[in-house]
Amino acid sequence: MSIGIILMGLFIGFMVGLTGVGGAALLTPILILLGFSPSIAVGTDLVYNSITKLFGSIQHWRQKTINLQLVKYLAMGSIPSAICAVGILHLFDSFFHNQEQVIKHALGYVLILVALTTLIKTFVKSKFEENPLQKKPLHEKKTLTIVIGVILGFIVGLTSIGSGSLFALAMLYLYRMTPSELVGTDIAHAFLLVTAAGIMHAGIGNVDYLLVINLLLGSIPGVILGSTLSSKFPAKPLRAIMALMILFSGIKLI
Repeated sequence: MSIGIILMGLFIGFMVGLTGVGGAALLTPILILLGFSPSIAVGTDLVYNSITKLFGSIQHWRQKTINLQLVKYLAMGSIPSAICAVGILHLFDSFFHNQEQVIKHALGYVLILVALTTLIKTFVKSKFEENPLQKKPLHEKKTLTIVIGVILGFIVGLTSIGSGSLFALAMLYLYRMTPSELVGTDIAHAFLLVTAAGIMHAGIGNVDYLLVINLLLGSIPGVILGSTLSSKFPAKPLRAIMALMILFSGIKLI
């Protein structure tokens, strides 16, 4: 048991509960900056995320705030794509021995993308409301939904980042849902996606299980505390600060 890692989990959980900004975008770069290899950071983060998303999915299932059809279409594209990403990464490492560099640079670019996405969601959310694509029924957008799953699923398999933030932005723009349904659908799909990618990374030895346990010991009370205090703090400035932290982390990794 490492007190430092537990406290880091507490901080990340607290910030996620307080702002709603994804934990992976904070956790993975912090683990790398602490000296963990990029592959271990990504694999560990996916398994950790899978466990935390499971509890969120159960809660939203009880509240009936999951669009199962949308989850199915997204997962049809994202899960095979994430599995392919991990397989290609392992293959690259076998031939070129550059897995760590590939992950590190991909992480940097995706973190910058996530930071910009977070700023867009925070300050120009109204621009995403009411567009022609939203008005189309889901079955007419099946192919588009699967393609989005393929593209973003590959990014998640490669970097562990984006299962919440990038998919949430796509859902916000393309589908008409209540805020609670958007969150529930996002979490349920993310659980399936990060679990599949996490199993693949575990299969090639990219998961530190003791690190996962220590992170969970800190992050679970952290999320509860952050969620409790979230109504007492202004959301927009906090999300903007988080986005800037993620942006600088991304720039540092490139």
